[in-house]
Amino acid sequence: MNKDIYLTNNLSNKKEKFIPIDKKNIRMYVCGPTVYDDPHIGNARPLVIFDILFKILKNTFSQVTYVRNITDVDDKIIKSSKDNNIKISDLTTKVIQNFNKDCDYLNCESPTYQPKATEHITLMIEMISQLIKKGFAYENKNHVYFEVNKFKDYGKLSNKKLDELIAGSRIEISENKKNSEDFVLWKPSINNEPYWDSPWGKGRPGWHLECSAMSKKFLGNEFDIHGGGIDLIFPHHENEIAQSRCANDTKVFANYWLHNAFITMSNEKMAKSQGNILKIKDFRVKISGEVLRLALMSAHYKQPLDWNDKLLENCENTINKWYGIFLNINKEVTIPDEILEPLYDDLNTPGYIANLHKLFDKANKGNEKDKILFISACHFVGLLNVSKEDWVKFKKNKISISENEILSKINQRNTARNNKNYDEADKIRDELLDKGVLIEDKDGKTIWKFK
Repeated sequence: MNKDIYLTNNLSNKKEKFIPIDKKNIRMYVCGPTVYDDPHIGNARPLVIFDILFKILKNTFSQVTYVRNITDVDDKIIKSSKDNNIKISDLTTKVIQNFNKDCDYLNCESPTYQPKATEHITLMIEMISQLIKKGFAYENKNHVYFEVNKFKDYGKLSNKKLDELIAGSRIEISENKKNSEDFVLWKPSINNEPYWDSPWGKGRPGWHLECSAMSKKFLGNEFDIHGGGIDLIFPHHENEIAQSRCANDTKVFANYWLHNAFITMSNEKMAKSQGNILKIKDFRVKISGEVLRLALMSAHYKQPLDWNDKLLENCENTINKWYGIFLNINKEVTIPDEILEPLYDDLNTPGYIANLHKLFDKANKGNEKDKILFISACHFVGLLNVSKEDWVKFKKNKISISENEILSKINQRNTARNNKNYDEADKIRDELLDKGVLIEDKDGKTIWKFK
């Protein structure tokens, strides 16, 4: 296998070979959180998916610059601070801290840069001024709008015409606009809302602008990959392309656009409006972060992932089983290309998990070399990332079966063996193994321990 990477590019709606602008520095931008509330499981999916892409790129190229922004000024943030009677700065600081804890919990690497919107207002004002000067934006009553019909490629990412986009979205109505589809670049702040001085009065930028300004600062006018959730395609990413290309006089903003599908519950999108939000922090005391990480990898990123207890149970059983042969290794080994192949083929994480199962089966019967390869392959995607001792300690704290239940199961197994019902005996052994209990037959007795 050659180390070619293939990605589904939403700009072309095709799977394409990844050809970087500069092989010496791959540049990727992913939309990060709006810090008005603690992240939920739906927010966790792009964290894990693009963390895996980051690892693949670093495994292939000598340098990768990964930028993931933090939106810390926004209408939702202002509303949340009012609703909770908390200062905006206190709210955003608290949510950012929890977000970073969630990233650590999911074993996601830190991006190269994690810039905040409020630290780059000056750059946004400069970009707005350029857009006005070039005739792509206009000011009216202290508002500045991007004039959408001035950009002929608008809708190319969504693969729709402008009138279709307007019909299928919630367009902000304002008498200040020339056209209903125009979107805001700057708006005045009212009452006690945060504001910055600008040529158009005291105000703050529109949400779409921050990613254009910060990607330009850290990655340049054109870069390789832009990622985010599928809900960002329109209007957010469509608007980013329009304002960036017009401000920077380029034919390209990002070459490859990747979007992960939603997480659903009972096939309904996870959203506050549905009342089905599961916050990442609420899982921290219940379940290992790598169980959640494996669950988030269990479906291809382009497909919806239905979140349910059975999924978590299966992933926990898998992680328990894998830790059963864990070794603390000092040095990673090179993973053969045929094992990595699914990840290079459009981040096929289910295919890679299937390869991990095969490696486990071989390692379980094999020698230390096989175990080291299996563990290295798990480490590559952020799994089996704690020591065996820490995992055993975690399992003891979270064990879901009592000692009396364990002894009862052992008695049932012994009865089955005495009756030569070996299938039933093996089934009971596997049930205990799934719950983190390892049993061994030694000197005519059955002994047990937590894995």
